[in-house]
Amino acid sequence: QSCLSRQQLLAAIRQMQQLLKGQETRFSEGLRAVRSRLSTIHASLAKAEPEPPAASCPALQAPADGRKFGSKYLVDHEVHFACDPGFQLLGSSTRVCQANGSWTGQEPRCAEISECSSSPCQNGGTCLEGLSHFKCLCPPQWTGTACQYRAPTAPPTWSVTDDPAFSRQPRCAQIAQTQQCSCDPGFHMSGTASNGICQDLNECEVYQQEGGPRLCAHACVNIPGSFRCSCPAGYVLLGDGKSCEDIDECSLSQDNCTSGSTCINTGGGFQCVTPRCPPAAGNVSYVRTSPFQCERNPCPMESRLCHQAPKTISFHYLALPSELRTPAPLFRMAAAAAPGRPGPDSLRFGIAGSSDRGRFVVQRSDRRSGELILVQSLRGPRTVRVDVDMAEYLERAFQAKHLSKITVFVSPYEF
Repeated sequence: QSCLSRQQLLAAIRQMQQLLKGQETRFSEGLRAVRSRLSTIHASLAKAEPEPPAASCPALQAPADGRKFGSKYLVDHEVHFACDPGFQLLGSSTRVCQANGSWTGQEPRCAEISECSSSPCQNGGTCLEGLSHFKCLCPPQWTGTACQYRAPTAPPTWSVTDDPAFSRQPRCAQIAQTQQCSCDPGFHMSGTASNGICQDLNECEVYQQEGGPRLCAHACVNIPGSFRCSCPAGYVLLGDGKSCEDIDECSLSQDNCTSGSTCINTGGGFQCVTPRCPPAAGNVSYVRTSPFQCERNPCPMESRLCHQAPKTISFHYLALPSELRTPAPLFRMAAAAAPGRPGPDSLRFGIAGSSDRGRFVVQRSDRRSGELILVQSLRGPRTVRVDVDMAEYLERAFQAKHLSKITVFVSPYEF
């Protein structure tokens, strides 16, 4: 009997589960129907009454001698204004677009600043107007930016006073009971208001003192009202008026090299070089095959020392500016296979000798070449020599070695 009751109970539970599943399905279908109906109503309402476009204000222009920041003219957007150096803003520096399509504030304009209008010079000083600044021409017993300190008058150290070409008379005018004087560009006022003189401004020293931009690549020469650049011997001034370019004495035949030597152009000059093959040693001897290359004579079959000596020795000459930025690739060595013979399948590079070894490294650039790289800059003038060797291997067996003897001429200048 208990067993029968248990079967009846299980059947009742399954019946309840089926009932709940049906209720759940009908509930979900009802939710989907309601959601679909709401979406339909929302779409019809949105279609019937489109949202009004956002209101905007008329475009604004930057004031003359000023700038505008902001390019959106919709409601609540801001536009900002500023004036160029030497001008002050009159009107609103910020304007906001209102819902009625108009801007807040007043139309801005930029007015030229008149520094002298506030009479900043004290103790009888004369005010000189400049772009966004003023200068006070002080009586002899006064000094300072506003003539506020007692001091003897002395011309600035960067003035040239002993040459009449570096002094000129100022241009003066009577404006509102005040005499205002000015000088030509490149000159500054010196002396008193009654007997002031325009003295040349030494741009070379002023820019050097104030840490301004470098006027010249090499030397700056002061001239009345301006300056000019000059280059060291062996260089010519370029069209920009400040840069220097090396003169190639070799190509212009301006060298004095003898017929047995070769001219190598360097920064600011030239060198006459005469590469020489090393003297014979044991079974190893060389013959010069070109002005810059020596080749080893054939080795006896049994002489291992001869076979390990460089098969070729080449000479190379490089001209570098002083303090060259590093790392800087200087020289490349590459393997070359003879026609009809297999080339090496592996190369090894190394620095065989150097007068300044720590400044160079050699690294493989690809499977058949390597590069000599300057890793620490060199200050000129100096001459540095570095030897780079390249060993060739075929199936891990040594084939031959090639030596490149490189001479680096470092210029005294950074150009």
